[in-house]
Amino acid sequence: MIRVIGIDPGLRNLGWGVIDVSGSRIAHVANGICHSEGEDLAARLLSLHGQLTRVLATYRPGAAAVEQTFVNKDGAGTLKLGQARGIAMLVPAQFGLTVGEYAPNKVKKTVVGVGHADKGQVAHMVRMQMPGIEIAGPDAADALAIAICHAHHGGASTLAQAVARAQA
Repeated sequence: MIRVIGIDPGLRNLGWGVIDVSGSRIAHVANGICHSEGEDLAARLLSLHGQLTRVLATYRPGAAAVEQTFVNKDGAGTLKLGQARGIAMLVPAQFGLTVGEYAPNKVKKTVVGVGHADKGQVAHMVRMQMPGIEIAGPDAADALAIAICHAHHGGASTLAQAVARAQA
């Protein structure tokens, strides 16, 4: 069994989701949202770093995955999101983890079946794969989807190998 954390980077809300993967089975462990605090960018990033560090210290994942950033029309917003993504990659690295990176469309296609699914569809399919879980919000649902994507494609367990054999 391996424990995987998925992280959905955001400067205001950084979603996280932890799953256990054993063979082809996945089980929900925990999920939540780190809310940045502070007036300036440096304080907000430090806040996210501290909160995410506590999450990793509590749940001790053996693998991590982060959603890749896409460039949008707001260049300044994209740069700020990139800095939050840096925190999302730094903290797992500080715990000695290699961080998988996945495009949003790959995550959606893995979990929902189509690459342009909306947040509601992603949350619904996450609930279908892990019935009865309480999801802290859309950012946490996305983070769980990133963890599931890593379980399928990142070699997080024999699940990736089983999927590859089934597709062969």
